[in-house]
Amino acid sequence: MLSSDELRLPLSMNDFDDSPILLANHFLIQHQPDEFVLSLSQVTGPPLVGTPDEIRESARAHGDLPVHTIARVAMTRRRVVELIGLLQERVDEHDRLMGDH
Repeated sequence: MLSSDELRLPLSMNDFDDSPILLANHFLIQHQPDEFVLSLSQVTGPPLVGTPDEIRESARAHGDLPVHTIARVAMTRRRVVELIGLLQERVDEHDRLMGDH
């Protein structure tokens, strides 16, 4: 039987440039024994203007902030570990190139 490494085919991301880039600024991770579900969402507060006291009062009166879910992605534990590694590599590369940290 052939292993998956022996059957590697080149990947072609055909619709890559057609996919919108969406800002995610709120994250939720849920897990089962060997499955993680990552929810990527957007939260935008209401426009608040005025004096600091007026802003505080307006914010308290507003109530809950709506959270817009962009995507929910399920991954195995192995894929989560792979994603963590890839993200850490990109952050390290970014910091090295930008002179941060």
